[in-house]
Amino acid sequence: MTGVLLAFVGAALAVITTGIGSAVAVGMVGECAAGVVTEDPDKFGQTLLLQALPGTQGIYGLLTGFLIMQKVGIIGGNLVELSLYQGLYILAAALPITVVGYLSTIAQSKATAAGVAMIAKRPEELGKAIVYAVMVETYAVLALLASILLLFGITL
Repeated sequence: MTGVLLAFVGAALAVITTGIGSAVAVGMVGECAAGVVTEDPDKFGQTLLLQALPGTQGIYGLLTGFLIMQKVGIIGGNLVELSLYQGLYILAAALPITVVGYLSTIAQSKATAAGVAMIAKRPEELGKAIVYAVMVETYAVLALLASILLLFGITL
């Protein structure tokens, strides 16, 4: 059961760390957005779009956690017996999205908050603000891809 426990830890870490990062980031950008909307309520739609961007890493972590749970049989009801090494492989497969997902969320919140400040003065520059935030997102997507490929490479 040690292997299964390690797989559970991998799934939990992927979900928890990216979820915490996204919650903090979305909250931080929301604070900035609320200040802008206080001055100009018409900017709500633009700032809401920017606020949502750092929430995607939480989705990536949740997806990784679900893939791990499906692979080991938590979803579906047929729990697979895992060796210690298989459990460690699954835990290691969760690490790219766990670490990069969390750190990229924090970095993206800063870029996105700056984008909200840009929108406050120049609302026509929304596209540029989105590009700045999405550049950070690229690394979260790459980490998700790495975690998925690592998971698919593990034979049980």
